[in-house]
Amino acid sequence: MKFRHSYFVYILLCSDGSYYTGMTNNMEKRLEEHNQGLVEACYTFSRRPLVLKHCMQYQYVDDAILREKQIKGWTRKKKEALINEDYDELIRLSNKRSSPDRASE
Repeated sequence: MKFRHSYFVYILLCSDGSYYTGMTNNMEKRLEEHNQGLVEACYTFSRRPLVLKHCMQYQYVDDAILREKQIKGWTRKKKEALINEDYDELIRLSNKRSSPDRASE
């Protein structure tokens, strides 16, 4: 028998206006853990309350890990384009980053 797993990559809006990107296999439990502040060393501990702004589900853990790492490397504007599902803007920002003339950024 094969078991199907789900993995989630998520973006939280912190109370200080910053974003936190993480990965879990239980979204509800993980959001509750963040908001309870169980781990004092965690980035979100002093930035509560937290609001879930975006969540993507993956079948394979490797895909989720890659996506989490990708998003963590993004600018705030790219994260906001993803949150707002503004895929044209996300593409524009991606192309802008790879263009040879970055002086206008």
